Amino acid sequence: MSDSSAPATSGSAEHDSNGAPGAALTTADGVPLKQSLNRAIRRSRLKALLLVAPLLIFIGLAFVMPIFDMLSRSVDNPEVSTYLPRTSEALVDWDGEGLPDEATYAALADDLAAGLKARNLGRVASRLNYEMSGMRSLFMKSARKAARMEAPYKAALIEADEDWQDPDIWRLIKRESTPYTASYYLAAVDRQFSPTGEIVEKPEYLQIHVSLFIRTFWMSAAITGLCLLLAYPVAWLLATLPAGRGNLLMILVLLPFWTSLLVRTTTWIAILQQQGVLNDMLVGVGILAEEARIQMIYNKTGTIIAMTHILLPFMILPLYSVMKTIPPSYMHAARSLGAGPITAFRRVYFPQTLPGIGAGSILVFILSIGYYITPALVGGQSGRFITNFIAYHMQTSLNWGLAAAIGSILLVVVILFYLVYNRLIGVDKVKLG
Repeated sequence: MSDSSAPATSGSAEHDSNGAPGAALTTADGVPLKQSLNRAIRRSRLKALLLVAPLLIFIGLAFVMPIFDMLSRSVDNPEVSTYLPRTSEALVDWDGEGLPDEATYAALADDLAAGLKARNLGRVASRLNYEMSGMRSLFMKSARKAARMEAPYKAALIEADEDWQDPDIWRLIKRESTPYTASYYLAAVDRQFSPTGEIVEKPEYLQIHVSLFIRTFWMSAAITGLCLLLAYPVAWLLATLPAGRGNLLMILVLLPFWTSLLVRTTTWIAILQQQGVLNDMLVGVGILAEEARIQMIYNKTGTIIAMTHILLPFMILPLYSVMKTIPPSYMHAARSLGAGPITAFRRVYFPQTLPGIGAGSILVFILSIGYYITPALVGGQSGRFITNFIAYHMQTSLNWGLAAAIGSILLVVVILFYLVYNRLIGVDKVKLG
């Protein structure tokens, strides 16, 4: 006869007073089963996080942090407030009318003398020179005399250089004494602040960035269209050839990836120049006269041809990955139902390749917008992209704020294109392989 008072085992269900089974299941060591499962899930998630932690750290250091640094540089404006602290403080109460008072001139003289002694005056002078030409020479000239100036400082500074009686210069210093500025973004779209603080267009001979943005986008669109036109039949051939010949053709498609980008670009220089291989062939077969050789390099034509060749595999591979999944029986069925070749292609085959077209197009377009080496080598003046001017401002003019502003605008435009693409086609339909 069993003992009714015996305790329940660890895997048994407890009963309430009415004899209904309860939910408090336990493990062999007495831990509630639900709590044990939650611990196991947390341990598995922690292991997964530790596995991907190196990748997350790499993305943060190599991708996220540079973007935030670029965005901060595009509005950061510490030079005036840092290296002209007394002047910036004195200008806070100035209403922008007439000239500042004697105390402001005295503060400027002190800041100029201190900046020359600390050898950091060139930074603020260069910053203000971005906004108004001649500011660097004005600051350096006045700073060399500032240590010997005596009151009244207003007369002494004006005697050192008459530009100090120009209210526009003082308005500029007051405007740029704030820690953040929109000047870089205005310069990136060929705009600037007027002396009174209004946003106006730059002089026509200084308007270069907007035209470069437009050139970059339309040339990138042209390169994308040419890549699609050339890649579609190649991808179709890859998808329909027998395995042996298809693999050989795939090797030829991938071959450019195994060759240096610099080598491929310089090869186009040898092919496209006026005394190059292509012009020699055209003259040799009588299509061109010797004196009518075509200039196909160091212009837009050279950039489009070279970049189309370089980016063509990025269009072929997404198209091939989609075409390979389309059964040939679909076209056979369409033909057997009375559709002609063109109708069968247009209504049956082509719509199924749209995910590959979308994936290849957005990939090539975004890559071409950010290209730098190829336009720099073969583009000349008319075939360069906005990215070449980003490099110029970072390496030559040292205007990192303007370079960051141009890069930020380019980033926003690319994101907008991506959002439009997602709206029209859908990222979930993209197939890259």
